[in-house]
Amino acid sequence: MDLKAHIRDVPDFPKPGILFRDISPLLADAGAWKATIDRLADVVAPHKPQFLAGIESRGFLVTAPLALRLGVGFLMVRKRGKLPGPTVPHTYALEYGEDTIEVQENAVPKGARVVVLDDVLATGGTLAAAISLLQKTGADVRGAACLIELTFLEGRKRLPVAFESLVRY
Repeated sequence: MDLKAHIRDVPDFPKPGILFRDISPLLADAGAWKATIDRLADVVAPHKPQFLAGIESRGFLVTAPLALRLGVGFLMVRKRGKLPGPTVPHTYALEYGEDTIEVQENAVPKGARVVVLDDVLATGGTLAAAISLLQKTGADVRGAACLIELTFLEGRKRLPVAFESLVRY
């Protein structure tokens, strides 16, 4: 199945000059969505993860069903202030400024095998930050994966772990 056929291009969103890759049609097509999760399972399973970590918020759409399919735990990497209880923060640089992501303290046992997922890899900043955050908690981050990779932005070069994507632009 050609997954690209289920991804809609939206020009000038969220601002002029940006071509947004919309996965809504992919999510809406049960056959395409099942094929997506099956293909992600094929690339993630060899890492033998105990947990999958999803990046807020569209990364949750990918990670939760994949964790269920693989029979592993699901962890949320969220923006500052969105998780209850004690958290472990990680602040990272953006093109203009900085941002902070967090995981709940003690969410990952030390040495646990983790794979990190998101919907799109662009510049790689957020995915690299999530990997660093999880490593800071003692996780053994084995790899990362996304549905879509914007190859011209070369985000993969920023990642210190193996990376796979299903669709490349």
